[in-house]
Amino acid sequence: MTKATVSIIIPAWNEAQRLPVTLKAIRKEMSRSRALPDFAALAYEVIVVDDGSWDQTAESAVSWADKVVRHSRRMGKGAALESGWRVAAGDTLLFLDADLGLSAKHYPHLLAPVLRREADMVIARWSSSPGSGGFGFVRGLAARGVRLLTGCEPVSPLSGQRAVRRDALQALKRHYGGFGVEVGMLVDLLKLGFSVMETEVPFMHRETKRNWSGWLHRGRQFWSVGRVLWQCWRKPVC
Repeated sequence: MTKATVSIIIPAWNEAQRLPVTLKAIRKEMSRSRALPDFAALAYEVIVVDDGSWDQTAESAVSWADKVVRHSRRMGKGAALESGWRVAAGDTLLFLDADLGLSAKHYPHLLAPVLRREADMVIARWSSSPGSGGFGFVRGLAARGVRLLTGCEPVSPLSGQRAVRRDALQALKRHYGGFGVEVGMLVDLLKLGFSVMETEVPFMHRETKRNWSGWLHRGRQFWSVGRVLWQCWRKPVC
């Protein structure tokens, strides 16, 4: 009997310090979860996409990843995810951020509902952290945009932690730019009739600070999300 394969895809930019911790946590959980019924017969591959890092991100991943894809320059998160899924062999694809650290061990919470065919895509729902991060402008834009375009209002539309069936992903023909990739995927899958669910997972990652670099990051994210929502409105998939 052929094993089902899960491809874990991790886009990374200048994450040489945090990435190995994330990868080690994933590998450790792979071994532990083989005792669980849903995961006993799974085969895994771990793919890291180095999106034009200036540090040793790619080198830090070599010992832990099955494949390391390198961009010669920074192309954005959307391009990094696409590069990862183009070389993936899995029946199910699991997208995780590089800075999850030890909390990456919670990935089975995302994977199990897809393996059981309870949903075509499962998104990790984040709980807010008072006093940290921004003011919710980008999340608000994303949530309202998804609601206007699909009738559904997600809690965590920007979450990069998600599992999706390969056949659902293959139905997406649009190229999503930068930080708008998660929102674009969500809108188009819902429009095409695929089932999407959110589930709370205790992931933790580095918060974007309320400083100059943090506001610059949020500005780019706001622009990318707005641009993708505009594209989804102007050229709907159905």
